[in-house]
Amino acid sequence: MRRSNLAALMGLGIACTIAVGACAQDHSKNEKRLAEIKRISSSTVLLNNEAKTVPVVTLTNNRIASVSLFYNQRQTFDSLMNKYAKVDSFNADQYRDSTTLNTLEDDLKFYQTVVVSLTDSIATNGKYLNFINSLSKSKKVIVSLFGSNGRALASFDNLNGPLIWSPMNNAESASMVPQLIFGGVAATQRLKAGFSPKYTAGSGFTTEKIRLSYSVPEAVGINSNSLKEIDNIAAEAIAQRAAPGMVVLAVKDGQVIFNKAYGTHTYDTNVADKVTDIFDLASVTKVTATTPSVMRLVEQGKLNLDTNIGLYIPRARTSPMNAIPVREVMLHQAGFIPYIPFHNAIKAGDYSRDSSALYPTKVADNYYIKKGFFRDFMWPKMLNSPIRTRGKYVYSDISMYVMKDIVEHLAEQPLDEYTQENFYTPLGMQTAGFLPRNRFPREQIVPTENDTYFRKTLLQGYVHDQGAALVGGVSGHAGLFSSANDLAIIYQMLLNRGTYGGTQYFKPETVDMFTQKQSAVSRRGLGFDRWDPDLSKHYPSELASSQTYGHTGYTGTCVWVDPAKGLVYVFLSNRVNPTVSDKLINMRIRGRIQDVLLKAIK
Repeated sequence: MRRSNLAALMGLGIACTIAVGACAQDHSKNEKRLAEIKRISSSTVLLNNEAKTVPVVTLTNNRIASVSLFYNQRQTFDSLMNKYAKVDSFNADQYRDSTTLNTLEDDLKFYQTVVVSLTDSIATNGKYLNFINSLSKSKKVIVSLFGSNGRALASFDNLNGPLIWSPMNNAESASMVPQLIFGGVAATQRLKAGFSPKYTAGSGFTTEKIRLSYSVPEAVGINSNSLKEIDNIAAEAIAQRAAPGMVVLAVKDGQVIFNKAYGTHTYDTNVADKVTDIFDLASVTKVTATTPSVMRLVEQGKLNLDTNIGLYIPRARTSPMNAIPVREVMLHQAGFIPYIPFHNAIKAGDYSRDSSALYPTKVADNYYIKKGFFRDFMWPKMLNSPIRTRGKYVYSDISMYVMKDIVEHLAEQPLDEYTQENFYTPLGMQTAGFLPRNRFPREQIVPTENDTYFRKTLLQGYVHDQGAALVGGVSGHAGLFSSANDLAIIYQMLLNRGTYGGTQYFKPETVDMFTQKQSAVSRRGLGFDRWDPDLSKHYPSELASSQTYGHTGYTGTCVWVDPAKGLVYVFLSNRVNPTVSDKLINMRIRGRIQDVLLKAIK
């Protein structure tokens, strides 16, 4: 009845997104594909959209189902749907008569929006038309009709909800229509001829592009052959054991034009990396969870960057942190020491291999820390740590422990819940979040380090950072997991200066303030890392513009936004598997791939 929502193409250890051409690298083939995409776009028409149901804007509290009425491109169609929202798939092969169609309608009772895909050969079947009409009485139904010369449109004269008609029935049209439904591409066309009293010549609605689209590099003027060097760099990294596998994604001008996975989950397995895999983001958490939360609270007037820590954190009022302004914390200029290795202080009795009321906090498989360990030991140690370098730039994880606590005081909500409700769910980010083992099968999460010192287990879905692990996996400096596509979404929103999917998440001036240089003693913005003006460092890459902002992660990750080039670059790997290695850094793998992308942009 249902099947996987995240289908992907795989081959030779490399997995590519099903989106047309987003992983292809052959210029001539992609030129032909682009021509076909343009041909489909010029003939696909959106009808019956008076209520502006398309594009689908609201994703929160909007459960979406995709119902295939014997549509032969449903795998591609549903894969693209799932790049925008969690969509559950239903196949009419399981419901072949009126009785079982009633069962299908009953199975859809918990969904608010239903997308029905079918071809012209089914459109004249009264049984299925009755099913669609019945469903439309209680649901928002969007019909996607593929094939025919238009005569089948007359069968839907009684339909009031949106109808998208594409004369083509192939993989390219199956990729394009979901993008139109969610606003990845705009509807622009009108019927060139009349087909019924309702669907007359000139009928049709226009929409705007409001989300990412998925296309080929040639769509933004990039020759695919110029990106082949990315394959070579990835192969070099794997051969030199800089990382067992990786995912690379690039967005140019709002279009995902490159998305490939390389290698395997670990060196001793044949489980190929996939573009849908979930990685431990490490310090990318700082700018993907904590910093956006701070931005939101600043906009709401709940947080003043120039107010002292002690106003927001009661326990800090008797600590050395009390009089330090929040702005200095966000700039890593508060004078905090870089980190405290709390895991080295654990002694017998502090942890248990089984959970209980006395040991409730799960650190990893078969490892639980005692109740109050953070509140009674870790937090006092941080609050009372010496302030030695105030006014100077010293990168410190303690900064984001502090900011997490401030966010939670002001939001009156745990950081993981706050980010999920305010950003990830409404943006359509399905994998991003803390504690992924609570939400996803272990196999979808790429293993990080084989920890032989502290937790003595392979870390798969539990945060690599020891301090974040000891607080239960939700911290301000680490603990976030995500797939590449989800990161592309939130960073495209930032590149758009706060707007995505028809919703404004931040004011443009807020994004500008946090992402632009804000320090007299470092390259940093507020929370965000930035391009280094010391050109000898080539950071984050040789060709990155001075506007570039983002962050790297210890596990071998990075996200960089280059507004001057309209580029979002995502790199995910597990370079700490099976144990920590600096080869990824020393070989400059992340920066070299970024330079390939920048060089290809004209």
